Amino acid sequence: MASHDHFARFNRPIKKRTSELRSTTGGASTVTVLHCAAVLFDCDGVLVDSDTAVVRSWTRWAHEMNLDPEEVLPTVYGRRSVDTVAQFISPSKRPAAVELIDALEIEDAATATEIPGAAELLAAIPPGRWATVTSASRDLADARLSAAGLTAPEVLVTAGDVRHGKPHPEGYLAAAQRLGVSADQCVVVEDAPAGIRAARAAQVGHVLGVGSRDLGVHQPDALVSDLRSVHWTSAGLEIQ
Repeated sequence: MASHDHFARFNRPIKKRTSELRSTTGGASTVTVLHCAAVLFDCDGVLVDSDTAVVRSWTRWAHEMNLDPEEVLPTVYGRRSVDTVAQFISPSKRPAAVELIDALEIEDAATATEIPGAAELLAAIPPGRWATVTSASRDLADARLSAAGLTAPEVLVTAGDVRHGKPHPEGYLAAAQRLGVSADQCVVVEDAPAGIRAARAAQVGHVLGVGSRDLGVHQPDALVSDLRSVHWTSAGLEIQ
């Protein structure tokens, strides 16, 4: 596992990476190739659409905690529930608050659906060449993947498997290690600023963004609305 000094880099400014672009159909369009040996997927917003459940669960939680949902909701995407709770709740009340939001999210997990193209892409990647790194608990990740009709991968790194959640790089570094590849041989697929920061801090080869969430300055190397235009090839991920 990487040193403490390596982990400390997760708050450093993001450096823009470049991708290989090659022209097709006489220059009328381009194909982006993100070279890699393995792919590390976030779960929510990347493989499963859980936004409706997230909004519902965290809104209910905020009301129970006498908080404004409009202040809470922007902080939850891409982060562990324990980290968001710690931002708003005093230490003595945090265990009960975490237990409540975890229960609410499990209750709403059945509403999750597949991000278009996810199942086809996962089926095309050879076993042992992809993993999922999520800020959700293992029970919640399993529930949402199941609701979306997706099978959990062999390598699934969840909130309880790491000491530090995103934007810390620990989760992505752990997934790469378990796949037996170096982080710079991986493409990370993310939808949230915290996840992109974690991927950059892990020094992965490329970051592919999914969806329309406002990423601010945390720009991926390429961005797609869903996974239907993303394909696995012997070179890595190809975006048409």
